[in-house]
Amino acid sequence: MAGSTCLPRDWTYAVEPTDLISLDSMLAAREVAVRDRVRAFVQQEIKPHIADWFERAHFPLEIVPKLGRLGLLGMHLDGYGCAGSSAVEYGLAAAELEAGDSGIRTFVSVQGSLAMTAIHRHGSEEQKQQWLPQLASGEAIGCFGLTEPTAGSDPASMATFARRDGSDWVLDGTKRWIGLANVAQVAVVWAQTDGGVRGFLVPTDAPGYSADVIGPKLSMRASIQCEVTLDGVRLPADAVLPGAIGLKGPLQCLNEARYGIAWGAMGAARDAFEEALAYAKGRLQFGRPLAGYQLTQQKLVDMALEINKGFLLALHLGRLKDAGALAPHQISVGKLNNCREAIEICRTARTILGGNGITLEHSPLRHANNLESVRTYEGTDEVHTLILGHKLTGVSAFN
Repeated sequence: MAGSTCLPRDWTYAVEPTDLISLDSMLAAREVAVRDRVRAFVQQEIKPHIADWFERAHFPLEIVPKLGRLGLLGMHLDGYGCAGSSAVEYGLAAAELEAGDSGIRTFVSVQGSLAMTAIHRHGSEEQKQQWLPQLASGEAIGCFGLTEPTAGSDPASMATFARRDGSDWVLDGTKRWIGLANVAQVAVVWAQTDGGVRGFLVPTDAPGYSADVIGPKLSMRASIQCEVTLDGVRLPADAVLPGAIGLKGPLQCLNEARYGIAWGAMGAARDAFEEALAYAKGRLQFGRPLAGYQLTQQKLVDMALEINKGFLLALHLGRLKDAGALAPHQISVGKLNNCREAIEICRTARTILGGNGITLEHSPLRHANNLESVRTYEGTDEVHTLILGHKLTGVSAFN
């Protein structure tokens, strides 16, 4: 685990183009090392190919074992081949992955914060031993089936049902927007039962399980989302996650994913800013670089300020999480604010690029399109607004 000691005063660090407040001085040396290792991976393995993957709507399965070897799959978990990293280290990694593309960070989030966290936190020892080492190494892929065609923001209204048949369970229902469900080996599926919502480990080769890719999409194209049909899927008694009864189980997993999003969205924003800054310095208009015009400088300053504030917020949440003091409503602050600001930063960055900004040669519009999905999943702006409204007023506006 990373310590809380910040870098010594004489430690030399590379200043980020957006860094107006010496953010690196607030990080421990190990945290910087994790960030730089993931950044190098993204530079070598993601950025040279992402435009092609996005255009072809292709998720590169070949990078999954590489992510495993880097210790990025379930990296915040302990044991079973997981890295046992701190919350801040995981957040820094999420930011670097999303600077490459939201689809890549989303895969790591679904695998680690959703599927693996569900098994790690709520599974039996046998289930953990069977699945977590494979998922941590990237030998196997997991998916997380909660959302349904008519149950997105309101998971309590899910229609998928699991009934007992002797000692077995039989699942029927439909899930939608399930990441990588067509290439996963195990699906964590949440279903109503006579005893409340329960989680089930569903091998994806089980009879009655099918996953159809959703498309065409204008966002998250370098990723896969599916509609999953469960048609009389029969499971043994030991397929149920014994530690999760009710919606608290899946919601705990969602909070893990939401925390990572607070960092990841700022990674996309930072990459869009850096692209716009470099372009503004090199693009001549009316005999001078765009960066020399007051309106352009105002855009750059406003973007940099929000990126600095967003990373400060994410870092504060990470320190709270590592101290065991992070409250669910605070995660909503990070998810709501940083997604909302990141998408505006990416759109503003695109304006600096002019017409060239609509091509896949440049990243801002790709990031903005992806963030339309990131802003929606794991709780829409409206859901997180109402969570915070409840915190402020003491009155729930959900029903």
